[in-house]
Amino acid sequence: MTPTVNDIIAAIESFAPKCLQESYDNSGVQIGGDGSTQCTGALLALDPTPQVVEQAVAKGCNLIITHHPLLFQGLKSITGANPVEQAVMQCIRAGITLYSAHTSLDRTQSGVSAQMAAMLGLGNITPLEPYDRPGCGLGATGTLPGPLSPQQFVSLVKTTFGSPVVRHTAVQPQQTISKIALCGGSGASLIPLAIAAGADAMLTSDIKYHDFVDYQNRIFLADIGHFESENCTKLIFRNIITEKFPNFALLYTATEINPINYM
Repeated sequence: MTPTVNDIIAAIESFAPKCLQESYDNSGVQIGGDGSTQCTGALLALDPTPQVVEQAVAKGCNLIITHHPLLFQGLKSITGANPVEQAVMQCIRAGITLYSAHTSLDRTQSGVSAQMAAMLGLGNITPLEPYDRPGCGLGATGTLPGPLSPQQFVSLVKTTFGSPVVRHTAVQPQQTISKIALCGGSGASLIPLAIAAGADAMLTSDIKYHDFVDYQNRIFLADIGHFESENCTKLIFRNIITEKFPNFALLYTATEINPINYM
């Protein structure tokens, strides 16, 4: 039997409850269509852009699931003057429900950082900043199957996450990397916890210049793009939904590309 829109949302929230989100966040239903109707298709994306909504309409999907919320700040008008307003108008016109699991997906057990750790082949994966629910928390730590040089680690990161470049601290003589701390998205605030946990390296995105200055002699910092670090959220959504509804058709957006380009 085809699940309803609410059935799909319930499956996501059983994995990543909204109560796990940060106080500043806006995980949950962004635009609400009729949740009691059968889900004609779900489109998975990182960002809820107008192009993503257009693809959902073209593919006959009445549900869009994203990691980043569409509505993060209050709207004083909806005129289509910017991409957020355009996406709101498109969803309402098409009767599309837009759901976002942001920091709820970051904090949950087996969430974004744990998925990144698994993709790197790490073992003994635990939260870097534990939450008051067992297994939940921000970031993750884990151990590589064997020690790597910084150059080998950077190469592994590039291959695993499709990142054409990695910003990193200087390579120290005879340096090896075994224990990794990481965080999907902007996780530089967790660097002190990574050091306290005895990690040899910290992998995240959006690390500031002064973080590189302050921590360069204490831990190997590796910075990939925000897009590359969180692109795995679509895989997490797919696994959640197909486990509950194995015959339900899911689509990855074909229009989503990293808005940051490298030369």
